[in-house]
Amino acid sequence: MSTFELTDAASWGGRPVARRIANAHARARVVVAGTIRTTETVTCGSSPAYRCALSDGTGELDVLFVGRTAVPGLAVGTRCSVEGTARLDGARLVVWNPLYRLEAGDEAPIPARAGSPPENGAPGERSPSAQSNEVEPAALEVGTNVTDVTGITDVTDAVETTGRFRIYLGAAAGVGKTIAMLDEGRRRRARGTDVVIGFVESHGRSVTEDRTSHLEVVPRRVISHRGTQFEEMDLDAVLLRHPDLVLIDELAHTNVPGTGRHEKRWDDVLELLDAGIDVISNVNVQHLESIADAVERITGAPVRERVPDWVVRRADQIELVDSSPWQLRRRMLHGNIYPQEQVPDALAHFFRADNLTALRELALRFLADATEEELLKDLERQHPEVLWETTERIMVGVTDAPGTDAVIRRAARMAARMKAELHAVHVTDARTGRRSRDDHLADLRRVASEVGANWHEPGAEDTAEALIQFAQRHQITQIVLGASQRSRWQEIKGGGSIVTRVTRLATSTQVDIHIIGRHELPAP
Repeated sequence: MSTFELTDAASWGGRPVARRIANAHARARVVVAGTIRTTETVTCGSSPAYRCALSDGTGELDVLFVGRTAVPGLAVGTRCSVEGTARLDGARLVVWNPLYRLEAGDEAPIPARAGSPPENGAPGERSPSAQSNEVEPAALEVGTNVTDVTGITDVTDAVETTGRFRIYLGAAAGVGKTIAMLDEGRRRRARGTDVVIGFVESHGRSVTEDRTSHLEVVPRRVISHRGTQFEEMDLDAVLLRHPDLVLIDELAHTNVPGTGRHEKRWDDVLELLDAGIDVISNVNVQHLESIADAVERITGAPVRERVPDWVVRRADQIELVDSSPWQLRRRMLHGNIYPQEQVPDALAHFFRADNLTALRELALRFLADATEEELLKDLERQHPEVLWETTERIMVGVTDAPGTDAVIRRAARMAARMKAELHAVHVTDARTGRRSRDDHLADLRRVASEVGANWHEPGAEDTAEALIQFAQRHQITQIVLGASQRSRWQEIKGGGSIVTRVTRLATSTQVDIHIIGRHELPAP
């Protein structure tokens, strides 16, 4: 990973970025600098994890590196900055697998508190499986070299080096994920990249075997389990070989017990990435943790092997390998996916056209969500003035005028019909701090919460400009406002209503404006 800059954005995904731990909450983007007070190795599911307790003077949160037992440079007393999305683990905030950067500082190391476990039942109590572990800051990975940290005079830009991760996502077996992965490996090898196959399962398909014949294959690990011989990827052999790029089939695969230190193949992949090795892998959409239950209900078939969504979303690139349901069924019929004796049952059950159509839609939606998230980050960072209508986002302006609750409900119905995000925005006067009556505003906040809207209260001297600026920052496509209750004479005398000024300002932004009457409407 190259040197990066932590985000300086004021908001992320429609929520303020927390710059102090005291301001952080679950699902908030956190960018904080602090000192590591304790470190420990814990168990996260079936995987080890390295946890650091970070304090910035206003509070404390946990930084969790899943799949690792130590992180070079991160030890008790180390100053660092981290960026990630906060989660709630019991009573403590946790940031999983964050971006991080070591910071120069002259603070004396803070004594570790790992030896003093909290009282039973106290907030922040560690897992019983946790082990205290103070790590000496011996070395820091930069590029492919290992350098003694004591020899670094400026560690501000020293960052973790990890491999690049690419995933080919498919709706079902047979769409061509493995072929796409092997073709990319061959292209990289032709350009001079050191490429090896860590594990590829051909299932006896000649087209797959032909594509593996020109690539180096790391010998597999063979083990006997319950009287049967099995082959698995030899993780240690790949680490020892240390290629530029390794190709690994079937990300959600469960390793045969006794073949390695990880239960899941995605754990092996995370360790390779941590070692600085690029990885290309593949997975079918039914194996994603958030989707697996829905797939079971749709197809009636159990999904036994699953991979956490965060592992897939960690990928630097997710590419969809698409195929129509009818093309997949033809491939199945011709014996290009399963052996001929399994074809009739597969076509009658899992590979029915309606099942494949649903799986294809799930894959497209997952990829669209991931792409949308990256797009919004890029737009907010580089192109705040550009409106890309990849999906609808609705903003409703909130004032203390009678009937505003009805306007919010109308906007919510519009958002529901369009499957759009809904943001409720109340602008306070930055000069006086004046806001609507607290009791009335609390009622409006309750209404916004009940209809699923995100609530925002920016401060500004000009309400109309503030609403347009918010719309541009958050890629709003439609603005809903309550009709002005001022007379024509009042509007002329006062320079025009807020509704009129927002409408005028919006003409250059490509944002649509909806003016809603403030008469009372029945709650949905």
